[in-house]
Amino acid sequence: MTIWVTSRTHAANYARQHGARRVVSLLAPGDAFPVVDGLGDDQHLKLSFDDIDEPMAGLKPPEEDDVVRLIEFVKDWDRNDPLLIHCWAGISRSSASAFITACLHNPDIDERNIANAIRRASRTAKPNRRIIQMADRILKREGRMMDAVAGMNAHEFAEEAVPFNIPSRYDQVRGHWV
Repeated sequence: MTIWVTSRTHAANYARQHGARRVVSLLAPGDAFPVVDGLGDDQHLKLSFDDIDEPMAGLKPPEEDDVVRLIEFVKDWDRNDPLLIHCWAGISRSSASAFITACLHNPDIDERNIANAIRRASRTAKPNRRIIQMADRILKREGRMMDAVAGMNAHEFAEEAVPFNIPSRYDQVRGHWV
């Protein structure tokens, strides 16, 4: 099925429109999480940290516990149902989380293939490096996730991304995403 990536602005509508049974919200401390009708707390992961790659005074960086919680939440995702991941703009935290989810569910696929699928789906995706670095270590990818994200073509600047999606499965026999 599909992994949808949106900004906060579009999250509730896209979840409803596409029938998402799980939602990941990644917002800064103090931001209001959207209400997604029909989802219980066990279906809506809410993580609160700022979109920064390096610690900065007065801001809360993503921590390893946040990435572990994300991985645990998406690990049990039934890929027959759409998953929606959003952050404030739909550019950095959410694209990093979509990349992590796709890597987790496609362990035998080259990470560059997954990063390229994200780039093809969105010119504005810019996965948060700090989140990717922690996931790379947790998932024991030996730097391949970081290398794949670093190798993505440059992103286009935007205040808010156009929502996009990537398939959740790669068919190795046919050599394409399904």
